[in-house]
Amino acid sequence: MANRLLKRVRDYAQVRAEGIITRPVAVDALALEGIDEYGLGDLDRKLLKTIIFNYKGGPAGIEALAATLQLETDVLLEVVEPYLLKTGFLVRTSQGRKATERSFDHLKIALPEKRKAAGGELFSDKK
Repeated sequence: MANRLLKRVRDYAQVRAEGIITRPVAVDALALEGIDEYGLGDLDRKLLKTIIFNYKGGPAGIEALAATLQLETDVLLEVVEPYLLKTGFLVRTSQGRKATERSFDHLKIALPEKRKAAGGELFSDKK
């Protein structure tokens, strides 16, 4: 995937910037590909929004998410999920995947009242 994006940036620079890749050129090229400032693509954002809106922030099982998104489970496990986990937009628990507060902030979605009351934790053991 990184190689594909690098080629797109290179092609964009050749057409729009005399072949010179600068930070602004790379940002513009990636924006055309749907990549935002955190490196999230359309599919990343779609997964997070699915967890937030369809599963109330999570937890959601990987098979349920794959079915909802009409994707193969392996695509989520091998392509989408690793980056979201590494960057803190998603957490994986024994119950399923949960969108983090960072996801809500980045997508400009208000935290549910239940999560605010739990001090930022959507699912708290506190009674």
